[in-house]
Order: sequence, then structure tokens, then C-alpha cells
Amino acid sequence: MEHLQPPEWSWREASGDFVHQWVKPLSEGSVDMVLYGAPLSRSSISVSGASLYPMEFRKMWKGFSTYNLDEDLDLSSYAVRDAGDVVMHTTDILLSHKRIEETTLELVSTFNSATTCLIGGDHSVTACAVRGVKRAFPNERIGILQLDTHLDVRDSVELGPANGTPIRQLIDGGIVRGDDVVNIGLHGYFNAAPLVAYAKEHGIRMVTLRKARELGVAQCVEQQLEELAERVDRVYVTIDMDVLDIAVAPGVPASTPGGMTAEELFMSLMRIGQHGTVRHIDFVCLDPSRDVATNATVKTGVYAWLEFITGRVLAQRGK
Repeated sequence: MEHLQPPEWSWREASGDFVHQWVKPLSEGSVDMVLYGAPLSRSSISVSGASLYPMEFRKMWKGFSTYNLDEDLDLSSYAVRDAGDVVMHTTDILLSHKRIEETTLELVSTFNSATTCLIGGDHSVTACAVRGVKRAFPNERIGILQLDTHLDVRDSVELGPANGTPIRQLIDGGIVRGDDVVNIGLHGYFNAAPLVAYAKEHGIRMVTLRKARELGVAQCVEQQLEELAERVDRVYVTIDMDVLDIAVAPGVPASTPGGMTAEELFMSLMRIGQHGTVRHIDFVCLDPSRDVATNATVKTGVYAWLEFITGRVLAQRGK
């Protein structure tokens, strides 16, 4: 893979009971999930150190076992292979975006039966990855399930391909249809009226967090995913970590009050992981440089990723 390099931080120990011993390099054995990083945050509208997250994400593996006590389930049978990080250009954002797109194209084409998981980076990387998926499967209809506080439909003509624009880039570029985008987690005072008007005009399914809680967030996510899956061939899930409440996730650039609890996100991801139409997922906009001393947000991010994998293993076992 031309644009991939070994991660800045990686564990290479013998097999064991912890995540850093379980995840192997891409070159080793069968593959259920291909993990890769996009350490980019120069394209962020607000000051962000989200480029640090792929490294800090891997560092935190040593603190997590592969055994999920809540589900009485060991995840170690699920083959996660780490492809490393996409090489980012120091100053050229468009070139960095092109490399993410091309790397995604290569990975999803080569490992077309595996789940791909991208660790960002700011939210601009999502548009790149989805374009890569579309190039690999040009005749397929791609749906997007977005858990986010923001719509991310700001105008890229005005802002460039920044982290507030990925969904609009994909809609305006004809990569996805607006009515194939579902955003759950919107709340409060963090989306200007013109952005909501754009979303309504293009048929984006907006589910406020308050509305989701009436049914139960995880159940709402599952219901919306089922409806989306009926319309599309594959689903790309994007998790903007600012969907979480600021008290839960202080280490995100655009943290807000009134967001999801950690448990709501975890349960949602376990349901998402069980759905076969979901083929791709990313976790973006987590800034370790803003985190608290206990690394609360980074730990929450790793936990969220493991809950998605738990869903995958449960699906494999037919539970």
C-alpha cells in the first residue's frame, strides 16, 4: 500500500489477553477488520490536535482486555489487523485527502470481505474515505449513519474541504444521496439555521438526541439503521466523538453540553456492530491534547471501538 506507513506507536508482543497483544500487523493471517489511521487535523475549522489520536488510541490498548464481562464474550477470535497510518503531507491538505481516499480504495478492494475501521483525524477524513469506497464499488448505493452533534454540511466552496463540510461534499459531489444520510445525536444550539435548511432541502434524516431518547438511543439507532439498510447496498458509519457530552468527553475540539452519555454510545455501537450492511466505520474528532490527566476521552474512544467489535463477534455467533 503506497501511502501507508507503520504506526508511530505500536505493540509487537506475543499473543495474550490484552488488546495490544491481540491486534496484529496486516501481514499476519486472516482478516476480519482492517484498522488504519489518518492522523490529520490541519483541515479542522477549530484548533485541533486530532492528528494525535491514532497514536494515543494504540497506546491505550494495554489497559483493555479482550474479554467483555458484560457479554461474557472474548473478542480474541475476531481478527483485527493494523495496516498502519496514511502518510500525511506536512502542509498540503488536498494531497493528504487524496492519499486517504486512495488508501481506502486499495484496502476495501483488497480486503472486500473485511470491515474497515478508520481512526481520525478530524471529520474531513470521512469524505475522503467514502469517496474511496465509492470508487471501489461504483455501482453500489452507499448510506451514511452519522452519530454527531453537528450536521457537517457547511459549504466547502467557502471553507475548503474542512472538517465541517464532509457530508455536504459527499452530497454535492453525487457520492451519496441526501436521503441516504441519517444523523443521530443533534441537539441544542450548535447548528445554524441555514445548515438545517440545507439538510431539509436534501432530505437528510435528522434525529435529535431528545427524540432518540424517547425511544431509547440504542433502539433508535438500530431502527434507523434497519430503515437505511433497506434503501442502500452498504452503510458507512461515522462516529464524531463530539456527539458525547462535554462531561464525558472533554478531549474533543467542539465539545458541548447536552450530548450522549458514554453508555448510550456504547450500546448504540454494539447494535451497529451486529448489522451486516455496515461495512465501514470511522471514529473522528478526538483531541488527546485537550484530554484530562486520566485520558478519559481516549479511554472512552477505545471502549467505544471495542463495543462495535463486540457487536461483530455477537453477529458471528448468531446471538
